[in-house]
Amino acid sequence: MSNSAALHDADPSAQPGCGTDACPIPGTPPRVRLIAIGDEILSGRRQDKHFSRLIELLQERGMRLQAAEFISDDEDDIVECLRRSFATPDLVFCCGGIGATPDDRTRQAAARALGVSLALHPEAERLIGERCAETAAKGQGSADMSTPENQQRLQMGVFPAGSEIIPNSYNKIPGFFISNHSFMPGFPVMAHAMMAWTLDTRYARWHHAESRIEHSFLVFGLPESRITPALESLELRWAGIRAFSLPNVGDAGGHPHIELGVKGAPEAAAEALAWLRAEVLSLGGRLDPPA
Repeated sequence: MSNSAALHDADPSAQPGCGTDACPIPGTPPRVRLIAIGDEILSGRRQDKHFSRLIELLQERGMRLQAAEFISDDEDDIVECLRRSFATPDLVFCCGGIGATPDDRTRQAAARALGVSLALHPEAERLIGERCAETAAKGQGSADMSTPENQQRLQMGVFPAGSEIIPNSYNKIPGFFISNHSFMPGFPVMAHAMMAWTLDTRYARWHHAESRIEHSFLVFGLPESRITPALESLELRWAGIRAFSLPNVGDAGGHPHIELGVKGAPEAAAEALAWLRAEVLSLGGRLDPPA
């Protein structure tokens, strides 16, 4: 993507891939999703590091992750996934498969999913050329972009037509952005900085746009089945507040307990939390572990 990326920090309904019926209500933060691509993750040869880091980056900016999907390197699988994804107004981070080896098929799949051609992006061509010149100056490779090796490297700048670049501060080899989807390498050292840049450059308007808070407390001596009706009643009493229940059987040596909580708008969440605590006590639950 070029530095015109900031142009997309505007109304998402004006951006590619956001049809009238699919767009969020004006002023409502869009859903954010992650798509991690790579056989090496599904086989266990590599451990995914994007999921937890994206959550952290979003939370630092008052945003949240709504969904994540892990898919193989199979081009048809990627095409099918992206066709579904491009049909939404969601903000999507796609990691993996944008290199130039035979198992890197994300660029090609994105073009197929959008029904557009692939083309060498001029800004990507310039940046890749700069990278080759820098490494050549260190005695590695050649600055001559006509060599077979450098021609192969230029394939990493071949993106779906209409793409913009995402700068890569690690080695200058850019990712690309199109239709609210940000495509970046699978390498965490590159991808995570590119995620942060995208959030701060393209999506700053959504930082802290949603006022949400999460409260929880531990409950002892109360079966989940007994508190469930209260959780259901809570969500009816406070519209927009979500209740949650996370049982723990005490497998780490502690006492069995339930972590109960609420999440949503701060004032309503605080009211709902106080009500839930009172319900727990009235049902015979304890807020402290047994002696």
